[in-house]
Amino acid sequence: MNDRRPELTLRFLAQPTDVNFGGKVHGGAVMKWIDQAAYAAAVEWSGAYCVTVALSGLSFIAPVRIGDLVSVAVRLISTGRSSMQFAVEVRARDLQNGVERLATRCVIVFVALDAPDGKPVEVQGWQPQSARDRQLAACAGELARLSKAMEEAMQPD
Repeated sequence: MNDRRPELTLRFLAQPTDVNFGGKVHGGAVMKWIDQAAYAAAVEWSGAYCVTVALSGLSFIAPVRIGDLVSVAVRLISTGRSSMQFAVEVRARDLQNGVERLATRCVIVFVALDAPDGKPVEVQGWQPQSARDRQLAACAGELARLSKAMEEAMQPD
């Protein structure tokens, strides 16, 4: 693959089929959108089939309403040997009044796999370019460390 991009944004309208019992978009629908957008970014970066391996810090900040223009922005913040960590922001914009709000944010991790065997494959490394990139990369490293510590702490005795 010759044109790897560290960022990707998907945009679409929230549909009536996405509604929960409270009349807002269901959190599970938002999580699906996050996974789909991050999958596209991971495949575009790696050039390989990818699977989700972790989701951290998922925060539902404001509701998404039916008819909102939804933007799911995915930004690569770290790479490992076969893994990619992405920061994700979901924004919702009311098309009638133009008011946009941050709805959800999280960090999601994908691993690239080879097609025939399903074994992890090496991905192209990514290097921070800006001060913001460096800050996000540092946070990604700390989040990975904390996630590993939490996983170990949750092991049965």
